[in-house]
Amino acid sequence: MSPSATHPVDERLPAGRLTALGLQHVLVMYAGAIAVPLIVGRALKLTPEQVALLISADLFCCGIVTLVQSLGVTRWFGIRLPVMMGVTFAAVGPMVAFANAMPGVDGARAIFGAIIGAGVISMLIAPAVSRLLRFFPPVVTGTIIAIIGISLMRVGVGWAMGGPAPMAQSVDVPRLVAMVDSARADAAATAASGVAAPVLKLAGPIPMLNNPGYGALDNLAIAGFVLLVVLLLVKYSRGFVANISVLLGIVAGCAVAGLLGKMHFDKVAKAGWFEFVTPFAFGMPTFDPLMILTMTLVMIVVMIESTGMFLALSDITGRRVSQPELAAGLRTDGLGTLIGGIFNTFPYTSFSQNVGLVGVTGVKSRWVCVAGGVIMIVLGLLPKMAALVESIPQFVLGGAGLVMFGMVAATGIRILSTVDYKGNRNNLYIVALSIGFGLIPLVAPRWTQQMAHGLHPLLESGILLTAVAAVVLNLFFNGAREDRAGTIEAAKASEAH
Repeated sequence: MSPSATHPVDERLPAGRLTALGLQHVLVMYAGAIAVPLIVGRALKLTPEQVALLISADLFCCGIVTLVQSLGVTRWFGIRLPVMMGVTFAAVGPMVAFANAMPGVDGARAIFGAIIGAGVISMLIAPAVSRLLRFFPPVVTGTIIAIIGISLMRVGVGWAMGGPAPMAQSVDVPRLVAMVDSARADAAATAASGVAAPVLKLAGPIPMLNNPGYGALDNLAIAGFVLLVVLLLVKYSRGFVANISVLLGIVAGCAVAGLLGKMHFDKVAKAGWFEFVTPFAFGMPTFDPLMILTMTLVMIVVMIESTGMFLALSDITGRRVSQPELAAGLRTDGLGTLIGGIFNTFPYTSFSQNVGLVGVTGVKSRWVCVAGGVIMIVLGLLPKMAALVESIPQFVLGGAGLVMFGMVAATGIRILSTVDYKGNRNNLYIVALSIGFGLIPLVAPRWTQQMAHGLHPLLESGILLTAVAAVVLNLFFNGAREDRAGTIEAAKASEAH
């Protein structure tokens, strides 16, 4: 390429082709983009209208941050490569823990405050994080990504079943009252006979009732149908259709649910056609230092992951990325997170499936992602679109969630497959112990009940526990040797989150 020739990254394509390719990028990331506001909104027990607001805000901010990242704004923000930005799955675990501890609007305001604080800190530390790559070799990033997928599988299974595991049964109140009354009567009779009153004791375990809506076979059948559609598309289709198989599976599941009267469109009909996304729609955020620290740790992991993506994209497009440009890209992760907190949404990162799409299509122009960003902004301004997404039954999402979240775990496993275990047996211990720490909150959800309440959101996130354990163990066993080539290959293997 001559010095005066335009680099493929900066090439401006005809408007029609640009729009079509931009829409392709949007469709590839759409299912993943809407998953996080659905998970967190429902964990917060928000109203359907409020969840729809989260979805609109998410799509709107996806577009804005994509424009900043792909176009570049001053020399401080934007990697100026074909990057689509979306909400990261890495932050779901801590945010769900926050939501469980403080549901409702107050919980949402606390989460947004933590996101704003983490966004500001992330912008400040971006140059330093860009030099931390040696602390996050594939053995660390692969383990973290694997535990992200494993943690999210609980959400996917809960969607398919009709709710989280505790919803499977409820207390049989009338029988429990009868048992308590009987125990009191026995205790009173014993006391009347002159014997010391015994400790009140029920005749058996607390009686429970099965929830008829949990694990309903018709709902499970539809979730299975969605899964089957996705698998058939993956096996028998190619190219673009295969890339959007999860989205098409959701559409097919919605069609079946609608025909069976299990999906209703009343809220879609009531929603307006156009509405601006307003900042602080849930009220002014609240700022908790520990929650901000938790989200900042998440953002460090996210930025390290983004570093790998940027290096892989640099390799794919043939444009070398300098240290200041890398810092500008990571600073945009922080800026996007700050924008997300202001506009009622969540932390942002580069979507790896879109990086993979650049390699598959061979189209390297960043203007394609600019077009995709504009489309996302338009979608975020259409309340009917958000209401339609919010109306999707949970069991339909369950079938797709098993694929989406399982693929995240599988991506982590694939990255770990590139790690040297024969020449360095210590890597086995890093993976084993880090995943073990990450599983603690899953297998023992109340393991922190004897600890200070303020530590709960930090310690109830398996993702954070895994990240801290993996980094510390890697430093202990392997030191801080940089493996730039390994990081690039690991990023290329990441196509699912």
